[in-house]
Amino acid sequence: MKDSCEVYCYDEQKVRKVQDALRQHDIQSMVKTFKVLADETRMKIAFALFEEDELCVCDVANIIGSSLATASHHLRMLKQLGLAKFRKEGKLAFYSLEDDRVRQFIQLASTHSKEWVAHATT
Repeated sequence: MKDSCEVYCYDEQKVRKVQDALRQHDIQSMVKTFKVLADETRMKIAFALFEEDELCVCDVANIIGSSLATASHHLRMLKQLGLAKFRKEGKLAFYSLEDDRVRQFIQLASTHSKEWVAHATT
C-alpha cells in the first residue's frame, strides 16, 4: 500500500483556512517550546516540577544527577521560554512550572508516552 497520494489534488478551502491560521500563530515560539523539552534533561526537570509544585536547584541537581551549574543552566532555559518561574528565598533558588497550562502540557506528554509504550508492546 502506497502511503502518499497517487494523484495531485487538494481542497482549496481547507488549505487556505490552515494557511491563514498559520499566519496568525507564532510557529517559531511553538517550535522553541518543543525543542527545549526535546532535551531529556530538561524534560526530566519539567516532569520533576510537575510531580512537586516547587523544587530548589539543589533538589533538581540531585534528581537529575548533575552539578548545580548544570541544573541551573537547564532551569534558566525553562524560565526563559516561559515554562518555569523562579523565586529566591534567602540563599536558595526555587523553581516551579509557570502555570496550569504548562502542567497540563507535561501531563499530556506523560499520558501520551504511556499509551504509546503500551501500544508498541501489544
